[in-house]
Amino acid sequence: MTTPEAEPEQGGAPRPEERLEQAVRAAEQALIEYEIALETFRVEVENFSRLHEQRLGPVYARLEELEAQILEARAARTGDADDRRRADEARARLMPIPGVEELLNGWMDGDGLFPEATAMLTEQAVRPPQRVRPSEEARRLYRELARKAHPDLAQEEGERARREEFITRVNAAYARGDEALLRELAEEWAAGPVPERRPSRGEELYARLEWLDRRKEMLTLLAKELEESAIGAMLRLAPDDPDRLLEEIAEQLATQVREREAVLAAALGQD
Repeated sequence: MTTPEAEPEQGGAPRPEERLEQAVRAAEQALIEYEIALETFRVEVENFSRLHEQRLGPVYARLEELEAQILEARAARTGDADDRRRADEARARLMPIPGVEELLNGWMDGDGLFPEATAMLTEQAVRPPQRVRPSEEARRLYRELARKAHPDLAQEEGERARREEFITRVNAAYARGDEALLRELAEEWAAGPVPERRPSRGEELYARLEWLDRRKEMLTLLAKELEESAIGAMLRLAPDDPDRLLEEIAEQLATQVREREAVLAAALGQD
């Protein structure tokens, strides 16, 4: 059986292996771009989730506490068994009051209370949560590094391991928004070895295409999970200005708190 390598070129047309190599390179690049977009979105979702919890978590807790107090006041007024059951269920859904050690967990180190804890105990203004959102320059550096050093570009196992270790550090720096470290990593990569890429055999190229297709399917499922998550759906509402979205939600929750406080005051006044 004549192998593809032995077939002469007709009219300068590329050999089957060359066409297959082009297809593999195109699939690799498309997968890398998809992974970059997915990782960027994952970091945005993670950071938005952290900011959402830091800023709005106490307001949600206040609303739950008000709801429990309203139901308890109603049950005390009516004496109805169903009202008491609903009040007890609402109270049970709230987190129990922690002990002293639990209360201070995360607010104290070996040198005493952290600044946030001291501010709360002394009624001083608590500093706002730290922003952990990569800058545009950090995004640019991350994308360039991911395109150059992606493990999927490696043909040898040793080179793949080197790239995976490097990309792990790149992902960690990007997640922290560490622009300076990303620059250092870019310099490190530029100074490192660039192995020569050897052509693959036809069988290896077919296997490579199949692997790329399976990985794309897996990443598509991950992307769908992120997009359909509560935080992902919220972030998609305002991808260009998520801070403004948080402000709008905070305003809506503040209105709800005032309304529930008025309901509670009325319920207590009728006791």
